[in-house]
Amino acid sequence: MDIEGKKVLVVGLARTGVAVARFLVARGAKVTVTDMKDESELGEYLAQLADLDLDFELGRHDKHTFLMADLIVVSPGVPMDIAPLLLAKAQRRTVISEIELAAAYIKAPMVAITGTNGKTTTTTLTGEIFKACGLETFVGGNIGNPLIELVTSGRDVVQVVVELSSFQLEGIQRFRPKVAVLLNITEDHLDRYTSYQEYIDAKLRIFENQTAGDFAVLNVDDPLVAASAASIRAQIFPFSQRKELSEGIFCRNGIIIYCRQGRETRFDTATFRLKGVHNIDNIMAALASALLAGADPARARAAVESFAGLPHRMEFVREVGGVSYYEDSKGTNVGSVVKSLESFEKGITLIAGGKDKGGSYAPLTDLVRERVAHLILIGEAQERIRAELGSLTDTHLAATLEDAVALAHDLAKAGEVVLFSPACSSFDMFKNYAERGERFKALVHGLNGAGR
Repeated sequence: MDIEGKKVLVVGLARTGVAVARFLVARGAKVTVTDMKDESELGEYLAQLADLDLDFELGRHDKHTFLMADLIVVSPGVPMDIAPLLLAKAQRRTVISEIELAAAYIKAPMVAITGTNGKTTTTTLTGEIFKACGLETFVGGNIGNPLIELVTSGRDVVQVVVELSSFQLEGIQRFRPKVAVLLNITEDHLDRYTSYQEYIDAKLRIFENQTAGDFAVLNVDDPLVAASAASIRAQIFPFSQRKELSEGIFCRNGIIIYCRQGRETRFDTATFRLKGVHNIDNIMAALASALLAGADPARARAAVESFAGLPHRMEFVREVGGVSYYEDSKGTNVGSVVKSLESFEKGITLIAGGKDKGGSYAPLTDLVRERVAHLILIGEAQERIRAELGSLTDTHLAATLEDAVALAHDLAKAGEVVLFSPACSSFDMFKNYAERGERFKALVHGLNGAGR
């Protein structure tokens, strides 16, 4: 990608924007950074760019600046449908995501992973498998380390594993992973997309530049994912918990079986630390991705066996008075909460709510009716959730997370579970899902150890 001397506009100045700006300046581009936040809100990021010769346009987006740019690089948190970007596209300005920019400079083979739920666990585990095989590996993307940081670091890696959100995939043009993974598709981010189909289409872009020499790892238990196979040019490698596969990876009676070109490799899930029905999908996807890329099966097995999972995703906090408390703050959409509820048979006190994302809560209906003894709702979405689910079980509203945890402590009985799985984003009450999860854990650790 020839950027020397070009006018490049970076839209969005968080960690990704800083990394992109530094890279572009180093490559000789004439860089302007724009952000709707003002200087007082962006101090820590501006300080990281203080040594560079570039322009800032803060507190606004000037349409003229967008139209004068040769290239526009958009950070993940910025919607692709804001007016200045739509105008720039209409005038045939080149608009790409940071992922597209970085990939143009990366030579190592790439595993790219997307889906509504399970992306971070699958991406992290895939990276751990490659590392256990002795391969120098970069793990990043939506997981926290911008892909462009690999380019700026000068690291010589053998393998790249990248987590991709639908937002990042909106801005690709030539991005082509060797292995592309689609874990699942359920309603999410409908507060940002005009339709569910628009969200689905963004996810499917992960496959659009692949060829017959690449692999598409698909969850064929998910009907939307399975239906996408017909339009994919890469070699399809399916995974399933529901049916046996002659070519692919599936789970039968607690044994994961990887079948490729007439050979089988078996993995006993009883030895895995990572538990939960949803994590079987994540483990199969990670194993398939790594093995297709040449990972050693024995070392892959050892990596999975030692992997304990991630913070804020079905994380056991403690037992209080015989009640087990689980923190699942990363459960920011309905599909994720479905998987979490399926991990327990009954006796669940569910704390949910936050900033509504526009999707339906109906997929939770049967699970709430059959498994949730008490439903405690918080945040902006509490009235909407109560309207859809409140009649199905004993339902309460709480003004704060503190009140919700105290109420759960009073309601749950020994042998039952308190699950904090919000089905909503955190931005009405917290900075992010991590802060929300840490607050929940602190509150649980503060409960009277004697219980009820």
